[in-house]
This record gives sequence, C-alpha cells and structure tokens, in this order.
Amino acid sequence: MLKKIQLFFEENFMADGAAVVPVKHQLNLAAAALLIEMMLQDDHVDKKEIVTVKKLLIDQFSLSEAEAESLYALAEEEKNQATDYHQFTKLIAKHYTQPQKIQLIESLWRVAFSDQVLDKYEEHMVRRISDLIYVSHKDFVQARHRVENEV
Repeated sequence: MLKKIQLFFEENFMADGAAVVPVKHQLNLAAAALLIEMMLQDDHVDKKEIVTVKKLLIDQFSLSEAEAESLYALAEEEKNQATDYHQFTKLIAKHYTQPQKIQLIESLWRVAFSDQVLDKYEEHMVRRISDLIYVSHKDFVQARHRVENEV
C-alpha cells in the first residue's frame, strides 16, 4: 500500500521534472499513510472512519475531493497487505514541530474514535506512533481527551 500511496503523491504533487520528492510532500505522504493505516487497524472499516479520513486528507494536506478519493481508493485496494509505518514515523519525528506531531496524534485519535468504538489495536497504534515521533505521554493523553470531548 505504501508504495502506491508514495506514487500517488509523486504523480500529483511533485514539481514538473523533479527527481526527488520534496520534504513537504514526503511528510504529507507519511501522515496520510498513518491516517489510512489507522482506519484499517480493527479490520472493520466503518463509513464514519472513511468520512473522517477523507476529511482529514482534504483539510490537512489541501487535497481536492477527487485526490482524497483516489488516495483512499489506493488504500482500500491494498488493505490486506502488511505495512511498515516506521519509515514514515522517522520522517515525521525528524521534520515535524512538536505542535505538528501533537496535531497528527489528535488526527489519529479522530480516526480511531470516529466509529464510536475504540479498538485495542487502534489505541496501540496511536500509542506506538506517539512513542516513535517523540510525543510525551502527557501530550498523548491530552490529545486523546481533546478528541473524546469533541465526540
């Protein structure tokens, strides 16, 4: 799945003729992949999760509705394949500011809570990503509470 998502970003967001994906687009790829992976954690994709992920893709990465649909379709097509998100968390840990990291954790919580059922695998993924991108336990918990209060 991750290679197809990377290809999507390269095709849609690279400058003409550029040989390397700009860091900003790599970061968008990383965050988008994590959001999509979060949606797939509990092996049950709810319509509310789909809507939440697509909205986050549009709002946070300035994608058009069609681009968000295409990116989501790639994830849906590949959802049964194992993925390794460590390459993405390394990039985020290195380049995101602390507020951006916390915003990503909040986004992951939004996806996890969007179907009103927090699965143990979803919670584990958010906790793991928080650790990998160096978000403190305090910020992890506060992000969760902020999102829970929105629901």
